[in-house]
Amino acid sequence: MTADTGGAATTHVPRAEYDGPATLLVGGAEQPVDVTLRGAFQPLDGHFHWYGRIAASPALDAVRSGSPVTLRTDHGEADGKVADVDTWGRLRVSGTGLPPF
Repeated sequence: MTADTGGAATTHVPRAEYDGPATLLVGGAEQPVDVTLRGAFQPLDGHFHWYGRIAASPALDAVRSGSPVTLRTDHGEADGKVADVDTWGRLRVSGTGLPPF
């Protein structure tokens, strides 16, 4: 992924973690969220796997487990899928490939 930085393109290198604001795109709607994300390259399948939690928010009440989503941060965006809700109301999110951080 490249980013436009005032005329000079840079290559996005995935980091191992990200904690901060993001935008969740699901069902055509954008929701501002806070996320805690981690990821690592898995040599067995040759892909970068990222995963984490989306902080509880009333705006996420309609999002169901298994829903495909796009997660966007200031560093990029990536498609993923939401899963279970934990005891604290946070949604698990995961994806494979270039992460949004």
